[in-house]
Amino acid sequence: MHLRYSFRIEPTPGQRIALARTFGCARVVYNDALAARKAAYQADKSKIPTGALAKRVITDAKKTPERAWLAEVSVDALQSCLRDLDTAYANFFASVTGKRRGRRMGLPVFKSKKDNRQSIRFSKNGFRLRENGRLNLAKIGDVRVRWSRPLPSAPSSVTVVKDPSGRYFASFVVDVDSETLPPVESEVGIDLGLTHYAVLSDGHVIDNPRFLHRAERRLRKAQQTLSRKAKGSANRAKARLRVARDHARVADARKDWCHQTVSRLIRDNQAIYLEDLAVSGLARTRLAKSVHDAAWGMFRRVLEDKAARAGRYVGVVSRWLPSSRTCSVCWIVDGKKPLHVRTWRCSACGTLLDRDLNASRVILAAGQAERLNAPGGPASPGVEIPRQARPVERGTHPKPQPVTTGRQAGIPVL
Repeated sequence: MHLRYSFRIEPTPGQRIALARTFGCARVVYNDALAARKAAYQADKSKIPTGALAKRVITDAKKTPERAWLAEVSVDALQSCLRDLDTAYANFFASVTGKRRGRRMGLPVFKSKKDNRQSIRFSKNGFRLRENGRLNLAKIGDVRVRWSRPLPSAPSSVTVVKDPSGRYFASFVVDVDSETLPPVESEVGIDLGLTHYAVLSDGHVIDNPRFLHRAERRLRKAQQTLSRKAKGSANRAKARLRVARDHARVADARKDWCHQTVSRLIRDNQAIYLEDLAVSGLARTRLAKSVHDAAWGMFRRVLEDKAARAGRYVGVVSRWLPSSRTCSVCWIVDGKKPLHVRTWRCSACGTLLDRDLNASRVILAAGQAERLNAPGGPASPGVEIPRQARPVERGTHPKPQPVTTGRQAGIPVL
């Protein structure tokens, strides 16, 4: 299993200049390669091989006066751009043909030097870990790394990222073994919401931290200060960094909280069931800001990743399940319930139900039923030998069919 371990790095002013130069060269090589492939396709619908493309946009380009400065950076970082372009085209064609799940992906687009996030990738030939803990990057030097934890194995590649707030990170790809947790008996259903972030079927409630809402006043003042600065001035660049740092602080707090919450859920439960929410649709409503702040998509993604590593099960029930109006006692589907109705009484059994707690219990029951009836097992539990199908009856008075034993039908009898 391949995982990424990210660490903060602290390049010197000279190394930052070298990294900026490498970012720019990698962007130019990527754009040149993309332009060459587009031109070849428009000419005769042909595809330039990766080797010939690398020779044209890297090796031969270095010999020209217009691209002579490509020799100042590591060739390993430039070759990684061509591999990224191949991956982008492969993802596009896989999405068009239906082999790739999810939203339809478009064709690769040109990169802009105005992007606030920059990244380059080095393979094994382009970096080295020193004994003193420094990260040596080709034609950049030894960079200081803030090691927060040891690497489980030797990394196969490293990606250097500069985020919009001006921070630098090194993301290592390492091969790790899955750490299966000891099995437990408890299973839980989760109903995600905005009033409470999650209500569990066992009665526990996880409050909504609302990170963006708590930092909204500070962000608004920083954004107002940015809007008053003259475009192109140094003060505007400083104000933009201040806004980006405030947003990064909110994103980091949300991500850290999400990982800690998911880790507790994975540790305490063998199976977790939740609803397949249409986050993209909910993000177009009047609750868009609160939906984005909740980050349900990130919560589900982290939950599935951690569960796969820990040997836990995550079940996702259909979004069309009427969990909010199904009684978890008698399983009668009642009428529609507006959002302001937080408790309701079942019209069939008369039970007073909490909206969120009842929904989590319905999700738990539906997830367990889907897991029990999942493909791959016998249709009827306990039936190991298939029974011979009866012939189709014809006419109004079918003839009686002789009884055929399993041994006569060729089915082994246990």
